[in-house]
Amino acid sequence: MEQVRVLYIDDDAGIGRLVERALAPHGISIHHVGSGEEGLKLLEAEKFDAIALDHNLTNETGLDVLARIQRVTVDLPVVYVTGSEDARVAVAALKAGAADYVWKDVQGHFRELLGAAIRSALQQQRMKAEAEEAQRTIREERDRAELLLHEVNHRVANSLALVASLARLQANAVQDEAARSALQEMQARIMAVAGIHRRLYTSSDVRIVELGSYLMSLVDELSAAIDAADKKNVVALHADADIRVPTDKAVSIGVIVTELLTNAYKYAYPAGMRGEIRVILQKVGEDTVSLAVEDDGVGWKGTGTTQGTGLGTRVVTAMAANLQSKVEYDTGVEGTRASFRFRI
Repeated sequence: MEQVRVLYIDDDAGIGRLVERALAPHGISIHHVGSGEEGLKLLEAEKFDAIALDHNLTNETGLDVLARIQRVTVDLPVVYVTGSEDARVAVAALKAGAADYVWKDVQGHFRELLGAAIRSALQQQRMKAEAEEAQRTIREERDRAELLLHEVNHRVANSLALVASLARLQANAVQDEAARSALQEMQARIMAVAGIHRRLYTSSDVRIVELGSYLMSLVDELSAAIDAADKKNVVALHADADIRVPTDKAVSIGVIVTELLTNAYKYAYPAGMRGEIRVILQKVGEDTVSLAVEDDGVGWKGTGTTQGTGLGTRVVTAMAANLQSKVEYDTGVEGTRASFRFRI
């Protein structure tokens, strides 16, 4: 049986000896003192596993001593011993930090109960320490995993940016207009995904992306890239604040917006004509969001022969399906308005 050293504070030396003899066979070694002052001095000089504290002391109460003990150490469990029939004494002791309490009866049965209470308090203390250690380990592992994930997102973003730069260099090198256009579109798609990873490695929660700020950076990057190709249209973003979506949804949304913006840049306004392209993000319900890309150009209603290879349309359809949604074209506007809704 594990030996336990207990400091017992009680101004009755006779009861102290009885408690010592009663608990010794149970592996509990009692060290008795008659006052709180003596107990506190002994606590500084020696090591104990637990404290048993009587309520009625000569010049003070156990509650007074308990408060002083708590200022010295909170690691030792304290079992409060009281002969008072007033339950408020026991409640006050528990509130003050006691691990348990025992009623001191005149027949002396409390001695066995005190031993059981000490063992129980020590077991609770061990369980608490083990739980705290487990929580500390979990926090450390979580922090390590988050740090690793941030580093992975950082490297992925840098790698994708490199691939996009290579696509841009290749686009500048080729003479065929169709090939150049395809490479520029590929570059835009890569940057849409890279933007997500940049958001993630600077975010405190890698599971969620704040959509408004992500779309703002995406629009800025696309505008800069396409303006360099002499398509100097104005892009305006109107986004409701604090719309957060899971990362996988943000990827699909970014690719859709990239395709729709690229199409608007290429086809909305005839050569030599400039106009505005609007990206509108707004909540339309508790958990539903609407996103639209619109312009005032020549107009396309989603029917008829598509310009280009049609790959962009297939990409948009696939990404919308990931969101359990569908891109629809408004037939009641002057230019083109493509929109879709999705659940957060």
